[in-house]
Amino acid sequence: MKKSIYAVLFVCLALMGCKSHVSQKNIGEWKPLFNGKDIHDWFVKIHHHEVGENFGNTFRVEDGIIKIRYDQYEDFNDQFGHLYYKTPFSYYHLKFEYKFAGELQRGAPEYTLLNSGVMFHSQDPRTMLKEQDWPISVEMQLLAGLGDGEPRPTGNMCSPGTNVVYQGKIAASHCLNSTSKTYDKDQWVKAELIVLGDSLIQHIIEGDVVLEYSKPQIGGGTANGFDPKIKIDGKLLSSGFIALQSEGQPVDFRNIYIKDLSKTF
Repeated sequence: MKKSIYAVLFVCLALMGCKSHVSQKNIGEWKPLFNGKDIHDWFVKIHHHEVGENFGNTFRVEDGIIKIRYDQYEDFNDQFGHLYYKTPFSYYHLKFEYKFAGELQRGAPEYTLLNSGVMFHSQDPRTMLKEQDWPISVEMQLLAGLGDGEPRPTGNMCSPGTNVVYQGKIAASHCLNSTSKTYDKDQWVKAELIVLGDSLIQHIIEGDVVLEYSKPQIGGGTANGFDPKIKIDGKLLSSGFIALQSEGQPVDFRNIYIKDLSKTF
């Protein structure tokens, strides 16, 4: 499966006129981003709080799992949060598993029901202001079915403070739906993200490529309270930080691994 994915990427890049030197022997080894014990290699940034304050023990490790919980909150109060790995990445293949659990925290927006995500090409959390709600980044949005029999794909794309090129033009909407199946709450789902700088991005759910786009760049809305010096509209995003999202719905993450592709493409 992985060989076919990289072969597809090679063809896509060739068609786009990008240089590529694909060789299986040059593809890096999988390395863990999460050690299964603690989050010492990660930064916390929660809206209304300074960088490094893990308000309410929102991000915690139990049983080898990163758990996002709100049992020490009262009203959610728009305390959107993110847990950032300590170093940025540019060309890579990320894989992880996630599972939704519990009930939506009181006061969280309705749209955050069974909703979370993984941010990438994010600004450094240390450049975020206390009252900034979302990092300027691109999001691989994760959703679970609502139990109503209606489709609700996961592995979508959302763009806080950014834009992407989809099917040859800047995407007109803040979020793009993937072609994935619907997965239920309390079910572990395997997700992958292939990021080739600012050239090509693929979302993969349970082994299937469900969304593809390119040229992530600063622009657009939905991120508020940022330092205006950071938001340079039109600037292509070729690297950035990876973060796990907290927006009111309990969610678990495990088996988080990354493969460096910088010497391959």
